[in-house]
Amino acid sequence: MKRSEINNAIEIAKKMMDTYNWTLPKWGYWSKEDYNNNPEMTKYLKDHQMGWDVTDFGKDNFNSQGITLFCIRNGIQSNFDDKPYAEKLLFMQEGQEIPFHSHKIKLEDIINRGGGDLAIEFLEIDNNNKQLSKKITVLVDGEKIELDPHEPLILKKGQSVTVERNVFHRFYSVKGSGMVMAGEVSQVNDDNNDNYFLEQVGRFSQIQEDEPPLHPLWNEV
Repeated sequence: MKRSEINNAIEIAKKMMDTYNWTLPKWGYWSKEDYNNNPEMTKYLKDHQMGWDVTDFGKDNFNSQGITLFCIRNGIQSNFDDKPYAEKLLFMQEGQEIPFHSHKIKLEDIINRGGGDLAIEFLEIDNNNKQLSKKITVLVDGEKIELDPHEPLILKKGQSVTVERNVFHRFYSVKGSGMVMAGEVSQVNDDNNDNYFLEQVGRFSQIQEDEPPLHPLWNEV
């Protein structure tokens, strides 16, 4: 993935935040030099996986499989004395998706914060990695909804769904509805150890440095 693509994705996300009057913590606007000048805070952010995150999942096709995220707050899964929760913003341009994945530790709510309609599909697998055909029950703002595997759940602005542990899910902006700004409120997030994908993907992208970074990503500070 090119650095210019990452910079452009961050700029698009920032413009959408402006539309909905979201403002990041001051370090959300830091340059590489700012990080270098604040080593103690940089260590905290790195240890807690907080900040910008733009990925194409190693597929080199950001416009179809890709997402821009910003982790606002987070604990550390291995540190029980740290905060037990996390919060993220997720930005999906129309046509982008996050491929099927699950979490063994993290329980999360996914919220449509603004923009277009957010589609989420679910599925479960057995111990032999065979997809199960039974219906899946999810909570949409506390209401139980039954879905078939791969049946899209459409979240309008303001709606949220609880994603249970070990349930595979993928999400994307509904075609024709525009870009989505979603939110994630969850137990502690660990992108290094608690993402399990159905297909072989890379959680972080290999970056081609065709221009300087606008804002460094959390995993490279």
